[in-house]
Amino acid sequence: MNSDWYKNAIIYQVDTAYFFDANNDGIGDISGILKHLDYIRGLGANALWLTPFYLTPFRDDGYDVKDHLTVDPRFGDIADMVMLLEQAEEMGLRVIIELILQHTSSEHRWFQEARKDRHSPYRDYYIWADEPPENDDPPMFPGVEKSVWSWDETAQQYYRHMFYHDEPDLNLACPAVINEIERVILYWLRLGVSGFRLDAASHLIKQAGKGDVKKGLGLLNHLRNFVAVRHPETILLGEVDVPPQ
Repeated sequence: MNSDWYKNAIIYQVDTAYFFDANNDGIGDISGILKHLDYIRGLGANALWLTPFYLTPFRDDGYDVKDHLTVDPRFGDIADMVMLLEQAEEMGLRVIIELILQHTSSEHRWFQEARKDRHSPYRDYYIWADEPPENDDPPMFPGVEKSVWSWDETAQQYYRHMFYHDEPDLNLACPAVINEIERVILYWLRLGVSGFRLDAASHLIKQAGKGDVKKGLGLLNHLRNFVAVRHPETILLGEVDVPPQ
C-alpha cells in the first residue's frame, strides 16, 4: 500500500466519449480505452483520469448524471468497466473517476420523485424556494441561463441550478444525500478505483455550508475521512476554480 503515490503521479486524462470508438458507432467507449492502455502507459503515465461514463442524457458531456451506479450503454457496461480496472491494475495504472456531487440530471430518479410531491423523501435532496432569494450567485453560464433559479411546473416551486437548468443542485446539507454519496463512493472503491475527481468542488462546499464556504469544508473533511478509513491510498482531487487564497 502506498498512500503517497499521488505525489509522483503522472495523470493522463481520457474523455470517455471522444477518446476512441471501438465499435464504430460514432461515440468513444470504454472498450476503446481498454485497447489503448498500453499506449497510455507507454507515454509514462501511471494514473488514468476518466471523464463521466455514467448513465446520462448527455446534454453536458456526461456531467448531467442520471445514475451514478450505472454505465451508460453508449460507453459499454459494468463488465467493461471491471475489465478496464483489472487490466489497468495489471499494467501499473491507477484509475481516477469523476465524482459529480454538486448536481444531477433533471432526469435523475431523485429529482423526478422530488418534483412530484412536496412530502416525498427526495424533496429535500434538492434546493427549492417559493420565491428565489434576491441576492444569489450569478449563473455559471450567463449567456445560456438568466438565473440560478428556474420554475418547475410540476413541483410548483423554483429549484436552484448553478450550472444549467437541467442540472438541479443537490442539497448537500441533507444527511440523506450524504448517505447516497457514501453508497456511490463505496461501490466504486469496491470495484477498484484509486481516486475521485470532485467536480465543481468550490461550489459544492458552498452548498454544503448553505452559503458559508468555511462551514461547507466539513463535507470535504467527512469524505476524506470516509475513504481513508476504508482505502487510505484513495485520493480526492478537487476542481477548485477560485483564487488561491
